[in-house]
Amino acid sequence: MGKRTLHVEGWAGVKRWIAVSLGLGVLAAGQMYGQSPVAPAQPAATPAPPLRLNSLAADTQHDPFPPVNPKFFTADTPTAATVDSYLHAMLGFDANRIWRVVAIQKTASAGVSKVTALVSERAPNAKVLTAIFYVLPDGKHLIAPDASGLSNFGADPFAENRALLQARANGPAHGAVSKELELVEFADLQCPRCKDAQATINRLAQDFPKARVVYESFPLTEIHPYAFQAAAYGACIAKTNQTAFFTYAQAVYDTQGALLPDTWEATLNNAVTKAGMDPAAISTCAASAAAKEDVSASTRLANDLGVEQTPTLAINGRLISPNAVPYETLRSLIAFQAAADGVQGVSGPVLDAPAALKPR
Repeated sequence: MGKRTLHVEGWAGVKRWIAVSLGLGVLAAGQMYGQSPVAPAQPAATPAPPLRLNSLAADTQHDPFPPVNPKFFTADTPTAATVDSYLHAMLGFDANRIWRVVAIQKTASAGVSKVTALVSERAPNAKVLTAIFYVLPDGKHLIAPDASGLSNFGADPFAENRALLQARANGPAHGAVSKELELVEFADLQCPRCKDAQATINRLAQDFPKARVVYESFPLTEIHPYAFQAAAYGACIAKTNQTAFFTYAQAVYDTQGALLPDTWEATLNNAVTKAGMDPAAISTCAASAAAKEDVSASTRLANDLGVEQTPTLAINGRLISPNAVPYETLRSLIAFQAAADGVQGVSGPVLDAPAALKPR
């Protein structure tokens, strides 16, 4: 895996359950329920509205969560409905997942609200864990105790990312012309984990013919000294023939070991030849300011989205590491996100609860 900075993945203590839904670790978890997850607070001026327990039928399992206590809802924003929608966006791809928001509290920092939610599974004797995060005054971002920075928040937390990608993800693409369902891969041609991810990306393209699959260069030059050159060659190829780009990229992945001081140029030229292009012309183009700007623009897009490692896959703006989860889970995430975004005609298995736990 290529990483630009140290990055913490998942909720501490909840990694096996929901790290996949958080992709690159956008939230943090607290301790197990039973250890006073909610700090004392002053009673709310008006009772908070009741919060639903997601997808738990009364006849399938004992309610594992305590009832909502209005005294722990002292902040005006975010609303209970917004937090619930946010958690549904993050966790709802798995019908086994249940949650309850138990506190939205004022803090000593003006406009910053502390949110506490309990998360569990629809299974007998399932553990209940506590997730805590802080929503900032803009209502669009959150900070979690053990995460690495700001994360998007809201009823539709991926909407801004999706709009940004639709406007600026202009790299080589294959699949559908429409950007209604867009899978954008941020990758580094010298990154071994990116090489490993290509079989998964290609399989997703086959399984989701309505998806537009886009490649965006994100060369981590601090650790991969020839990644920028490889990306610039690729940018020049893509300007002429996007299909040839993907042949070139696979050829570079196949010969990554030869991206060395004495052999990197010959390695890239050989990959260009395999793509059916002229190595001399592509080499000249790659040295141009225009080619370098193409790579830099792709890097800026990655940075603006908060991408910190390669490979990263954006599923309509939802960031996840394609190597970090089973393939069927990736399919479930894509199907779930497509449905959430109103994309018609996309089929895929959304992770479901065992039959014995389904509401009757």
